[in-house]
Amino acid sequence: MSPSIDNAKCVLVTGATSGIGRALALAIASLPSHPKVIGVGRRKDRLVELTEAGIDAENFDVNADKAATKTFVEEMIKKYPEIDTLVLAAGIQREVHFKKDVDLEAVATEMHVNYFSILAIISFFIPHLLAKSVSGHPCLIAPVTSGLAYVPAPWIANYSASKAALHSLCSSLRVQLEDTSIGVIEISPPLVESELHDAEGTTGALSRFWMPLEEYTKETIEGLQRGVNVVCSGMSKNIYEKFEQPKEQIITEMAKRAATHSQFQEMIVL
Repeated sequence: MSPSIDNAKCVLVTGATSGIGRALALAIASLPSHPKVIGVGRRKDRLVELTEAGIDAENFDVNADKAATKTFVEEMIKKYPEIDTLVLAAGIQREVHFKKDVDLEAVATEMHVNYFSILAIISFFIPHLLAKSVSGHPCLIAPVTSGLAYVPAPWIANYSASKAALHSLCSSLRVQLEDTSIGVIEISPPLVESELHDAEGTTGALSRFWMPLEEYTKETIEGLQRGVNVVCSGMSKNIYEKFEQPKEQIITEMAKRAATHSQFQEMIVL
């Protein structure tokens, strides 16, 4: 079990200017525990709205290079030394059709935003969180993946792949940090009401099937409060329980073998 969001004193939320990120930022700020919430996004008009809702707003585009991301994290730690929780919700979604020309630059950007930027932010925050962990202070890292991390949607192949990579990272990170007070909760939504689909013009069609954002947010906050390793809803929950949950024990056993066997190949049983 991971720490509960109820233990959080200061929560940084990326992707906080729209969709799931914005909804979670507002919901977390409204918790009875009253944590400070820092909403991070690139749209300045939306950041003003967050400020009016009592959330500290910070302008940053996660599609930045490594140096800029490192500088941003250092500035956040200096400005908000009490940060103990990361909710990493920024993401983009694009269709990829291999029978047509593939825009590799767009594919690389999607992978950067959805995966590498999150890995980088976590990496740069880890020393700060580990320092808090030494004193037993509970900390939390909560990336937003997708049910498509488990079963891909072929028309958004790269998006599905980026979320699968992030899901895998969450599982490994959880094991690496198990001897600390830093928990890792994967937030894995199904198809949810969001602006994410506007870029491809699929919002109208998908709106017939998606989970309302308000309903999804309520279920997700409840999961974060319980401190479960993976917070799923709807179809994402069904797929996770069928295909992915059984792997958790295998991952744990692999980690134990790695710690006790001198030969790496002894850890892998195919």
